[in-house]
Amino acid sequence: MLFDLPPEDTLYDALLSRSTDYEGSAFVCVKTTGIFCRLSCPARKPRRENTIFTDSIGTCLEAGFRPCLRCRPLETAGGKDAIVDGLMQALDADPERRWTETDLIRRGYDPSTVRRAFKRHLGITFLDLARHRRLGAAARHLAEGGRVIDAQMEAGYESPSGFRAAFARLIGGAPAMSQGRSLLYADWMETPLGPMVAVADETRLHLLEFHDRKGLPAEMEKLKRQTRSSVAPGKTPPIAQIETELSDYFTGKVGVFKTPLALNGTAFERQVWAKLQHIPPGETRSYGDIACEVDTMKAVRAVAKANGANQISIVIPCHRCIGSDGSLTGYGGGLWRKQWLLRHEGRMRPTGLFSEERR
Repeated sequence: MLFDLPPEDTLYDALLSRSTDYEGSAFVCVKTTGIFCRLSCPARKPRRENTIFTDSIGTCLEAGFRPCLRCRPLETAGGKDAIVDGLMQALDADPERRWTETDLIRRGYDPSTVRRAFKRHLGITFLDLARHRRLGAAARHLAEGGRVIDAQMEAGYESPSGFRAAFARLIGGAPAMSQGRSLLYADWMETPLGPMVAVADETRLHLLEFHDRKGLPAEMEKLKRQTRSSVAPGKTPPIAQIETELSDYFTGKVGVFKTPLALNGTAFERQVWAKLQHIPPGETRSYGDIACEVDTMKAVRAVAKANGANQISIVIPCHRCIGSDGSLTGYGGGLWRKQWLLRHEGRMRPTGLFSEERR
């Protein structure tokens, strides 16, 4: 994912005003139409919740978005280049072709010169651009319920194994795992405890973790298996909502999280997570306390394991669970973060911010 862009509200304002300030450095993907545009595009503007902003043409194409026919974001930025313009025309004329360096040589181009020209003007090589366009179309085909073999042929891969490998590398999952499924979207947000990564679909939050948690890559893979989805960069309404709620939480304004959650766990894990959410902020419970509440006193370890399986940090407050001797015990985000969160909630509690959570 790419995180050097200005705030998305700033980019959306630029989109509404058709600003050229971010020409070539920011693009908008429109979820309702499946296209991506320059921010200066003259087309009718989408609603805020239907936009995804990136600084990479490759990211737009990987996620299955097509270039807008009005603002033509793939055309050369910052001046004409005969090599880029000529090959872009060839690509538009035959978008399903599987281009190789041999094709470039046959057309009289030096592959290294082509590579530099495309990187300079579009930030992506010609061969990568062509491949992303094929794979992006394939991803959208699968998300709409198409067959893997059809997507494979559309992408120009004669070998099923070659297609699967390329798809996994660029889109983040095997084709069959995306078939007929909506994509999950991932974004990150800054917090006083370091960046956090959020993953959500259009209606529910699936994951919220600190970026440096060692188990995060494994959690992402587990989530993709559980939901049979791929993950692409972007922001959905639940991600925007949790970002606002976290900001208010960390600044001490509110202590209630209302973002809808997708609880991807076993029945026992969900039972434990529900008990965690009933621990009032500013208070703690031991693993034994939780075990008693779920009627499994002999399974304190199972409660601890369910705590560790929680993929939605802070909102499902596993940081409020401590050892029977009062020690902080383990925390995937680091004990220093657990201590900070408990102190933060202890300071907020006297203000009455959490009174409504007792209802």
